[in-house]
Amino acid sequence: MRVYNTLSGQKEEFLPQGDEVRMYVCGVTPYADSHIGHAMSYIIFDVIRRYLIFSKYNVKYVQNITDIDDKIIDRANQLGITTNELARKYADSFHEDMAALNILPPDEEPRATEMISEIIGVVGGLVDKGYAYPAGGSVYFRVKNVPDYGKLSHRSLESMMNTEGALGSQEKESPMDFVLWKAAKPGEPSWESPWGAGRPGWHIECSVMSLKYLGSTLDIHGGGQDLVFPHHENEIAQSESFTGVKPFAKYWMHNGLVQLGEEKMSKSLGNLITIKEALKRYSADGIRLFILSSHYRSPLTYSEEALEAAEKGLDRLRQALQSEGKGEQVGDRIDSELYRQRFIEGMDDDFNTPQAIASLFDLARDINRVSEAGYGVALAQQVLLELANILGLTLEALNQIVGRVDRNEIDGKDIAEKRGEKLRQLLDTIERTATDPLADIEEIRGYMNLVLAVRDSLRKEKQFKRADEIRDRLTKCGFTIKDTAWEYEWRYKRQSSH
Repeated sequence: MRVYNTLSGQKEEFLPQGDEVRMYVCGVTPYADSHIGHAMSYIIFDVIRRYLIFSKYNVKYVQNITDIDDKIIDRANQLGITTNELARKYADSFHEDMAALNILPPDEEPRATEMISEIIGVVGGLVDKGYAYPAGGSVYFRVKNVPDYGKLSHRSLESMMNTEGALGSQEKESPMDFVLWKAAKPGEPSWESPWGAGRPGWHIECSVMSLKYLGSTLDIHGGGQDLVFPHHENEIAQSESFTGVKPFAKYWMHNGLVQLGEEKMSKSLGNLITIKEALKRYSADGIRLFILSSHYRSPLTYSEEALEAAEKGLDRLRQALQSEGKGEQVGDRIDSELYRQRFIEGMDDDFNTPQAIASLFDLARDINRVSEAGYGVALAQQVLLELANILGLTLEALNQIVGRVDRNEIDGKDIAEKRGEKLRQLLDTIERTATDPLADIEEIRGYMNLVLAVRDSLRKEKQFKRADEIRDRLTKCGFTIKDTAWEYEWRYKRQSSH
């Protein structure tokens, strides 16, 4: 496996420190609903995480929440609520969006306000080592004491002096010095510290959180390209100065940014499309496929045409999964292993999702070609589901059961009846296989995942009675289903024939 490292500017062989991959991705600042730019970043790192797990790595994934910040304070004042209320509201909204997009939750999700004592400890350590100094109730990092400052963004101090990052208080020793601890302003949230009341600076929060949960050296540090400077550059400087350990992160991975027309999509520019707005028009799978159809390091232009094309592409995958092979003509055997290998080759090459997705569509084409008299269709469908799952595609399970339905031609009752009938057929197939002592349960893993995805959707729609009926029937067949706040797990134990 080879990944592009922003630090070196080239692809490198992926060699983590051990069997566990320590992965940190910068989280959101929750002061408004999350937008498609956020969806792009977290979908990409979700797929990277899923693929590493598929590749037999243990992954510890940490993603923070910056719940105290100038923007949070300003917005809370505008709305007349506390910063805690605002941050909690939009953090909950963010979690809803992530669940809707089928993004796995982090193993740890620390919040800045929960780490104040640890942050004060690291800032104090930097002061003691001479890398930071107090001034006017704040504490600043002394950039001149880091000879290789700028190594991530590949910029000189002179060029950085002309950027926004060089602006700041008159009390700083140098314009390039950045704040670690901000002195309190009247009416703002603050915490007591050795330098007076104040709050943490943005950059130090991520360093402290990653150090606490992942140690002095990360394997992967991820985020958008807009975080390379100053945020990630400053993380490196303060983390390596505090620990004395280099590198702070072995592989720096940055995704491209979503554009609306010629401009980056962002809250500050006011040209964003929220995830909730996008989900009203397009499926979660459609949004994921749209984002993954471009390489993660490339910019992505949001357009209705591209999202419509993604939805049509999903229909082709659904059609392949509904095909039924008839007969056993060896000449029409589908070499699904070939497509699996092409998928892996693409993902091993710096997570080239466009190539991986192309292998899915080629496999779907092959399935559709031989569906009437094909041999090996069921196995090929299983491989298609397996590879789609690595990309986090559920193939919109409720619609997949009967394919896309034109709502202008058929009413809601008929749609429900058709879905219900297909669901019953899938459950019948699972039950027959589970009760056959000679059957291989792996043959129905894809069907199980489909049925449980449907059940999960019913639970989210609060149709608990129908969801319980599915669980009860599967339980009688020997399946144990465990529900969590974010997802579900299932296991199988063959029932005794007595």
